[in-house]
Amino acid sequence: MKLFQKQIRLSPRKRGFHLITEELVQDFPEVGQIQSGLLHVLIQHTSASLTINENADPSVRQDFESHINKMVPENAPYYVHTLEGSDDMPAHIKASLMGASVQIPITDGRLNLGIWQGVYLCEHRNRAAGRNLVLTAWGI
Repeated sequence: MKLFQKQIRLSPRKRGFHLITEELVQDFPEVGQIQSGLLHVLIQHTSASLTINENADPSVRQDFESHINKMVPENAPYYVHTLEGSDDMPAHIKASLMGASVQIPITDGRLNLGIWQGVYLCEHRNRAAGRNLVLTAWGI
C-alpha cells in the first residue's frame, strides 16, 4: 500500500465556484504512482467548500452561485455572528451545506472522474485569502 499526503495553498479567488481539478493533478503528481486507490481532498476553512460537478459549461458554476445565494442570503435579520462582515455567516452555512471534502477514485495513476466532472472550490467570501487543501492519496 502506498500513502502520500501533501498540503497545498490555492491562490485567492473571487467569490464563486471555480474548477481546480487541473491544479490538484499538477500539484500532486504522486497520484500517478497509484494504480488503484483514492484521493481525499480536505479544505481547511469554514467559509469555503469543495464539490464535484459539471466541468464543461461555465454557466453551471454561475447558476450554482446564484442559487446558493438565494438559499442562504446575506443580512438575514436573525444572524448573530456578524462581526466579520455580511458575507461571513452565510459563508459558514454554505460551506456546511456543500461540504469540506471530496473523495475521488484513482485508476491507473489518474483521477477517475466522469467525463463531465470536475472538482470545484466553492469560495463563499467576497474577499478571501488563498485556501489550504490537504491532499491524501492511498492505494496500490
